[in-house]
This record gives sequence, structure tokens and C-alpha cells, in this order.
Amino acid sequence: MEDQSEDTAYRWEGDYEKTWEVLQEDESGSIQASIEAEINKAKKRRLQQSRRNVRLGMMRHLYVVVDLSQAMCDQDLKPNRAVAVLKALEIFAQNYADQNPISQLGFISTSAKRSEVISEMSGAFQRHLKVLQDLGANIITTNAKNCTGEPSLQNALQLGASSLKHMPSHTSKEMLIIMGSLTTCDPGCIQDTISELSKQSIRCSVIGLSAEVHICKHLAKSTKGSYGVIIDEGHFATLLNEHVPPPVEISPESSLIKMGFPHHVSPMESGKISLCMSRNKFTAGGYFCPQCQAKYSELPVQCVICSLTLVSAPHLARSYHHFFPLPQFNERKVSGPTKACYACYKPITTAEYICAKCKVQYCMDCNAFIHEILHSCPGCDISRTQFIPSSNGL
Repeated sequence: MEDQSEDTAYRWEGDYEKTWEVLQEDESGSIQASIEAEINKAKKRRLQQSRRNVRLGMMRHLYVVVDLSQAMCDQDLKPNRAVAVLKALEIFAQNYADQNPISQLGFISTSAKRSEVISEMSGAFQRHLKVLQDLGANIITTNAKNCTGEPSLQNALQLGASSLKHMPSHTSKEMLIIMGSLTTCDPGCIQDTISELSKQSIRCSVIGLSAEVHICKHLAKSTKGSYGVIIDEGHFATLLNEHVPPPVEISPESSLIKMGFPHHVSPMESGKISLCMSRNKFTAGGYFCPQCQAKYSELPVQCVICSLTLVSAPHLARSYHHFFPLPQFNERKVSGPTKACYACYKPITTAEYICAKCKVQYCMDCNAFIHEILHSCPGCDISRTQFIPSSNGL
């Protein structure tokens, strides 16, 4: 293997570790405090990995490739791999929509040596959820009879690349492969496909459900993606969540982006039906492109007539926290009387996290929630509202 010397050693190649010695009993003989300390360390490590002063790909086009081969019938994930993956992808799609409001998402499945698009690339996240839910219900009803044969990694990559290569250069083009099989049946040389993906700046990341596969690792490394193999369902959710925030931009190209902000016209206001370019059928009302007057049912979307990117102002406002992330809170060990968390009012037993501006203390759980979901300090928000006068002057 050509990159073996560059990689770090595997866990089984290292020294013998007594991992159980990390857990220590307290005075009462309980190890609950040690367990909470290890959990807090993991959360703290995840928060410290937040990237600053880097260019992020805010406008993302992501294809998720789902392996639906015979290997997905295994029951190491309950009730089986296929259903567990689809359930996790439902949560992923919701988080992706929340953190990437001006991005688009699509889904590809591969089984029986073939690949097909099960949900087209679009910003209609409710449609994606419906497709995933229907597919999961069908697998449960048919007892996973649809999961057959071997996957074709090359066909899935070529199918995704055929759509992503037409996307504008200022967008982030990505593919995320959920691979359960240890083999792939391809019609040609997959190395040529990987080289083409790298030339087109399409980032490919892989999450393995079985074991490490060299071609998947090579794919991720060649396209500047990431590769991980899950340990359990919780670790799978963690690896999926790593792909929710916008990635660091591969291409250093800078350009001004022309956007359109269409107003929504209700069916009562329009008074007539017209062709909807999103659903390809005649409807009343919708979003009309300000440049060519083409109609769409949801945003964001790229106009198929004039290629104008159509978004709404709230979408851009929700992306604000990526440009100016919330600073990390100062950590301080708890000494003396027990304090209560400002957000959840639970007692802080190990360490408190203090905002540098409002001097409010939080527990580790609330600290992680504020930085990963809320993106604003409640103490600072409340202190600002106290100085805003009401409409009656009081």
C-alpha cells in the first residue's frame, strides 16, 4: 500500500493499554463521576475542533450514497443496517437543513451492481424525508428483500459526478458514501473515476459499517474527504454529524455571486395556474424568479431557465453564525459551594463554562448545546433586551 508509511499506526499495533484504569471510584464507591468526566472530555474535544479563520463552503451540493446491498441485511445495527442507516439519515437531513439553509441535498442508492437516484438534488428537505421514510417502511415491510447483490461504488460516483460537475465553481461539491459491504463490483477502473473526481474538486467522504477498505480510504484521501469506520450506533451518529457543518473550501477561487430574492405569491393572489419548474406540473402560486419569471415551489434553488440562484433573506440570516461563530467559554473548575447552571438550573459538579462578556456560568451540556445548536449566549441576549425600551417608552 503506497500510503502506508504516511499513516499512523493502528490501535492493535500500539502498546498495551489498560483502558479500565481511567474509571476510578469516588469515596462512596461509585464510578458515575468518572463516567461523566469522560463524557465531558469527549464533548469538550468536539467543541475545540471548531474551525476559525478558514473559508467555508456555505453553498453546498451534497449527494448521500446509501449502500442497499445484501450486506445491509446484517443485524449488528438494530433492526438491521439498512433501517438503522435510513433512520439516522432522517435526523441528518433535518440537521443539514438547519445548519445549511442555502444548500441542497440529494440521495443515491446502490445495489445489485447498479446505482440510481432516489431523491433528486434540491432544497426541498421535506421531500427528502418523505423518500427516506417510505424507503425504510418498504424495507421493513418486505423484510429487506430489496437489499440484494453487491454495491457498485464506481457507478454511484459516476452518477453523482454527472450531476455535480454542472454546479457553479463557487459551490462546494460533495459526496458522502455510507458503505456496508466490504466489496464493490465495478464496470471499469475505479482509479480513473477517482482521478476525475479530484480534478472536478468533488470531495468524497466515506463512512464504513463493517471494516476499513483500502479503496474507500484511497478515495477519501485523494478527494480531500474523510473516512471513518463506526463502532456502534452512537459512533455512527457522531460521524454523520461531522458532515453537517460546512466544510473547509477546497478551491481558493473567489467570486461575486449573483442571487435573486423572489417574493412568494399565494394561490389567491395569482388567480391563475402556471407551470412549476420544481414539480414539473401546473400549480397556482409559488416563487417567481425576478429575472425570467419562472416559478418554483420551494427555495433555495437554481433557476433552470436563467441559472440565477434563488434564495430568501431568512436563509442568509440563518447562515450568519458560520461567519461569526460564538467564542468558546472559559472553563473553570468548581470549588467551594455548588453553583447552578444559568440555562438548565442543574447543579454544576465538575467544571463551569463562563461567557467572557456576560460572566454567566453554564454546565457542559448547555455549553455544547449553545455552541452547536443555539449559536448565541442566552445571558448576552437577555442582557441586551433589558436595555431596549418598549413601545410605550417604559
